[in-house]
Amino acid sequence: MKKSITFLGLLIFMASVEAQNVKVTDTIFANEQMTVSMFFPDPIRQGITGSSNYAFSFNRERAQNLGLLQATLGEESNLLVVTQNGSVYSFLLWYSQKLEKLNYFIDISDRIGHERTGPSMDSKGNLCMADSDTVPINDKTLDYPKLCAQLLRNPRPFDQIKYKDGVTVRMTKSIYYLNEVYVVFEIENGSQIDFEINSLDLYKVNGNNKRKSSYQETHLFPVYKFQIPKVVLRDRSVQFVSVYTKFTLGARESLLVKLEELNGDRDLILKLR
Repeated sequence: MKKSITFLGLLIFMASVEAQNVKVTDTIFANEQMTVSMFFPDPIRQGITGSSNYAFSFNRERAQNLGLLQATLGEESNLLVVTQNGSVYSFLLWYSQKLEKLNYFIDISDRIGHERTGPSMDSKGNLCMADSDTVPINDKTLDYPKLCAQLLRNPRPFDQIKYKDGVTVRMTKSIYYLNEVYVVFEIENGSQIDFEINSLDLYKVNGNNKRKSSYQETHLFPVYKFQIPKVVLRDRSVQFVSVYTKFTLGARESLLVKLEELNGDRDLILKLR
């Protein structure tokens, strides 16, 4: 009887140790009012959220360890992050009006695996198993020119319009695909003078510009540009596509398009929801 009790106690102890070694997926809380910062051990190569009401952004032009997370009201979701060295991280995402934590410093031990070798081993040799829905997607599978050309072949209505001195700028509603946003622009030059483009920028705006203390513009940098011209000839119109990292808009947020002319003052500002 004593031997049985001892053996049972050993089994309970082993089960307890095994339970402690199970990798628990961290939960990140976010909302539309605050920006949650996530710092990874290595530069971020890819970030994917499971639902469109969560937006994870990072610098794609220059590799950085920082990722930014925002959310609008909705159901819980998940976030998959792959760093440049192939480490894979997975998190649960929840919307919360009150955030107790705004900065997350991710450790290398938090990774769930490596994209080349699968589940990772911790320092004690225990497997950190990845969920079946956290398979990384190869960036090279995205064919931006093909996707953008398809959008231009099948145009959507331009429901956002701004006109000034014979120049008109139009924009379609945002088109979400995977973890990015595709926007089709059109510039029409109905004047008798060619329009040279200095810049066309998209901003996310929070607040009212009449109240400077609460007004904030966040520049959205495109990850890819397709057929953006340098000049729009007179009596001509051009269409082009800009691709952005997926973003969300809160209840008090809107989008702002700024088109500036080179060597001229025919600048246009288009504000839209």
